[in-house]
Amino acid sequence: MPLRISAAHHSATGPREANEDFGGFVVPAGDELARKGFAAVVADGVSGADGGRETAEHCARNVLADYYSTPDNWEVSQALDRIYQALNRWVQTQARSRQSLVGMATTLTGLVLRGNAYYFSHVGDTRLLLWRPGAPDAVQQLTTDHVWQRPEMEHVLTRAVGLDSKLAVDHGWGPLHAGDVFALVSDGVWAKVAPADMAASLRRLHAGDGSADDCARALVRTALDLGGTDNATAVVVRVDEIDAHGLRDSLHLQRDLPALPRLAVGDCYDGLTVLEALHESRVTLLYRVQDAAGRQLVLKTLTETAQADAHERLAFAHENWLARRAVARFFVQVVEPATPPSALYALTTWHAGATLGQQLAAGRHYTLPEALRIGMDLARALGALHRRSIVHRDVKPDNVHLGDDGQLRLLDLGVAVSGFDVAELAQARRAGTPSYLAPELFADGSPTARSDLYAWGVTLYHLLTRRFPFGEVEPFQTPRFGDPAPPSRWRHDIPGWLEHVLLRALAVEPEARFETAEELLLALEQGPLAQAAPIKRRPLATRNLLRTWQVVALVSLAANVALLVAWLA
Repeated sequence: MPLRISAAHHSATGPREANEDFGGFVVPAGDELARKGFAAVVADGVSGADGGRETAEHCARNVLADYYSTPDNWEVSQALDRIYQALNRWVQTQARSRQSLVGMATTLTGLVLRGNAYYFSHVGDTRLLLWRPGAPDAVQQLTTDHVWQRPEMEHVLTRAVGLDSKLAVDHGWGPLHAGDVFALVSDGVWAKVAPADMAASLRRLHAGDGSADDCARALVRTALDLGGTDNATAVVVRVDEIDAHGLRDSLHLQRDLPALPRLAVGDCYDGLTVLEALHESRVTLLYRVQDAAGRQLVLKTLTETAQADAHERLAFAHENWLARRAVARFFVQVVEPATPPSALYALTTWHAGATLGQQLAAGRHYTLPEALRIGMDLARALGALHRRSIVHRDVKPDNVHLGDDGQLRLLDLGVAVSGFDVAELAQARRAGTPSYLAPELFADGSPTARSDLYAWGVTLYHLLTRRFPFGEVEPFQTPRFGDPAPPSRWRHDIPGWLEHVLLRALAVEPEARFETAEELLLALEQGPLAQAAPIKRRPLATRNLLRTWQVVALVSLAANVALLVAWLA
């Protein structure tokens, strides 16, 4: 069941000459409502500055517009914080470039309802209030007023968009229930309408005694009738039904499709003709197909065994969902079929070429410039993925494709994770290929961008040397990590600066690795010009604690035996 709400807003100037408040909301339709949710905002421009109204309207409108342009897999608070920070920089720039707008600023309170949760971001003294049926005579203030708490400095803001070059934004969230009523109000409303009267108005909206528009107008009118001298703005939202599964519902649409039968070359299905069977693993099948328009595409589906597994079907749908959001030249792109699929499969672009794994198996050896170019492109691909809050978790030569067009593409998001959280998608953290897994993942650590960068290091190390820095790891093993063998041991033409980059990417402790793919790329681009800090090798005694204590015990035993022999003599 999709999220269903009733919302309205109303604003009045009051006795002032201009209205510096601005409020609004967006109710998207269809899939976008499931993916991004409902958004509302209220802003109050700082009085005394000519740009108060302009700032409030610009910031409010941009929150509502830009939120729906952020990647779907960003956390809501992450998306709103990025928008707030960008708006703060814009306001600061305008104030510096236009003398008449010096001092321009605005409060800003945003609300997002998505799935079964609400999220808010806030600066200033506009307020977000919640009335809930369990407490019918009270409203809960979800935001904190950023004002000086002194009698002589009443309503003097300590935080607002544009007030300072550094903006600290309050973020919060909570569970969403059908029947909840939210109100976003400016100080012109909450300063005059008592909490009990506010609760009574929101309770009437919940009971269906009047529309959302009636409620918003009543709040504003009450504030002005009680002698309010400020602009008054109210945005009210009643939650009629919640989307209990959130984005999960859109995944279920694909998960519940019937199984695709095994196809052979020449078969035609949904207007797609099979040209070649590309690959088969324990879970997936890949075919090269041609559609009615003559385009060659890749059709990906599950094996017969995997299609009977509800978890694998949901994971397959999640992979397709992530692939739709990885829009960059470093990834194959999802292609919408001409007609709705009648079975479980996904289509992506097809590119002639081979994976690094295939090239290595064919006996190809890479020159240093070739390996360096691959390493830089792979770092760019990981950077593009991490900026979308996606961790790949299975970076290895078999998942790095070199196209005949010269483009590197990172394949297979089957075990990738993102900011999107669905309980049914919880997988064993040690997903991926053992020899490329970061040490912390063997200790049940969480996958991060730095664990992807470790896999980058193993991939490039193997590309250059045909060896693994800590030896090949079998699936049943839990390896012990000391210091990796320097790649120059196996290949003498590797320069010292590149060896340093590889060893830093392969550091056992995540904190010792590169923090981001962009930092790694910068080190590769600077090459020998980079001022690299020396790699700190761990003391021998800490590399293998079990062996250390065995040696200590042996030495102690030998010493005791020697003392005993000396005493008996």
